[in-house]
Amino acid sequence: MSASPNDLDPTLRSDNLRMVGKLVVIAALMFGFGYALVPMYRAICNALGINVLSVAERKVPGNAPKAQNTQVDTSRIVTIEFDANVRGPWEFKSEKRSIDVHPGEMATVMYEFKNVQNRAMAAQAIPSYAPRRAMAHFNKLECFCFNEYLLQPGESKQWPVVFIVDPKLPRDVRTITLSYTFFEVGGKTPPEPNL
Repeated sequence: MSASPNDLDPTLRSDNLRMVGKLVVIAALMFGFGYALVPMYRAICNALGINVLSVAERKVPGNAPKAQNTQVDTSRIVTIEFDANVRGPWEFKSEKRSIDVHPGEMATVMYEFKNVQNRAMAAQAIPSYAPRRAMAHFNKLECFCFNEYLLQPGESKQWPVVFIVDPKLPRDVRTITLSYTFFEVGGKTPPEPNL
């Protein structure tokens, strides 16, 4: 036979009520601590100077320190020369003959291509480097040489080459020549129109 709540020993009942009261107080304290944690965290960080960067940025708008790439070797300059060769009746050239870069610095150069034929053509560029040992230190991030292209008659395109010269490039290498040969890809070219 089960006992009803009224049949419990009065001391047991008072102990249970005290325990429930303590648990309610503990739950309220935990909620209050969680609610106060964010302002306390901000106050402690400001007092200890842990959050200095964001505080400085808020105090002087527009005058935040600019991030610098520490991987750029500003102690030397490498000249990059650009050469463009074609195998066929079309036009292909770089927008600049050469540029000077610091090793580790990202640079972009545009190349222009024009199909001067009266037919569509599929083409691709193949790069080469001089001196040959510079190839391992010339990192292309974006290059038209990664893909084949279909160009319509008279169509012109501009493509970027985005690159970084590795700071580990030997110090005696002061000039790198990047040469592209643009050629027609066989088997994918539409036939010439009959005139």
